[in-house]
Amino acid sequence: MGFIMGPAEAPPVTRFAVETSDLKFAYDRHPALAGLSLSIASGALCGLLGPNGSGKSTLLSILAGLRNPDGGVALTLGEHPSPVLRTRVGLLFQETCLDPLMTANETLALHGRLHGMSSSATRRRSAELLGALGLEDRAGSFVRTLSGGMKRRLELARALLPQPELLLLDEPTTGLDPDSEQALWNHLEEINRGGVTIVLSTNKVGEADQRCDTVAFIHRGRVAAQGSPAELKSGLKRDAVWAEGDFADSVIEQVRGWNGVGRLTWAPPVLHATVDSASTFVPRLFQAAGDSITAIRLREATLEDAYFDIVGASLADGEAAR
Repeated sequence: MGFIMGPAEAPPVTRFAVETSDLKFAYDRHPALAGLSLSIASGALCGLLGPNGSGKSTLLSILAGLRNPDGGVALTLGEHPSPVLRTRVGLLFQETCLDPLMTANETLALHGRLHGMSSSATRRRSAELLGALGLEDRAGSFVRTLSGGMKRRLELARALLPQPELLLLDEPTTGLDPDSEQALWNHLEEINRGGVTIVLSTNKVGEADQRCDTVAFIHRGRVAAQGSPAELKSGLKRDAVWAEGDFADSVIEQVRGWNGVGRLTWAPPVLHATVDSASTFVPRLFQAAGDSITAIRLREATLEDAYFDIVGASLADGEAAR
């Protein structure tokens, strides 16, 4: 059974599902958002790509109306986030937040009551969602008996129950096995094709690259760059080389001028370059730098390489914010 997406009385269509300008938020004076500006078109599937602590979760909580910003402007579906908007916005938290002593049906029934849905509408919508998400035969099962993938799909059903126009997902596939992850994405892509805007935070490069039509690089509470995965990777060569060491400025300039070298970033102690051929580049690098190299890593260039070139930090470099 497919999803039924639109609300009974559709509100005016907005060009942008999300708009923020100079958004600020701090935890105990530690900035989580430091002037973040972002626009996400209605109908997009947008990934917020950044390390843990870059501000992604904080941004989603503000867009959902769970936190008030310390400064700047946030618009969700053309309006300031508020309790009134919560029936139009679905939220999937990073951590599982289901009552293990409730059944799947009871979980959805309670959520329906919280959103002011009638009992009949809740039952009808619950049956549709549980069927579409492969949980129809577990409707009467207690949450504690469900697998991790089933719990994640139940949380998605709960978020979709009031038929939201915007779905906010905080690292939705964390901890899922590959089959459960693929099943979850099948459903997300289906509802996105049905017109629901999806914004998800992730630090998984492949997830952002393969699934999202637009990606925003989040770094220290700001948007460092935004575009399609292809646009963000447009200046990259085929292979990526990550070399750690103490490189002299003269070596950096020498390497920068070699044929076949694209973007090169020196963020001590990491020298990062995308190149036409790693097999040709690496021997030349060892000849030029010698014992200065302490570690080296090679792979095909990805969005992570674009991220490093733009912000000068790795996706693994977590910070104190959220």
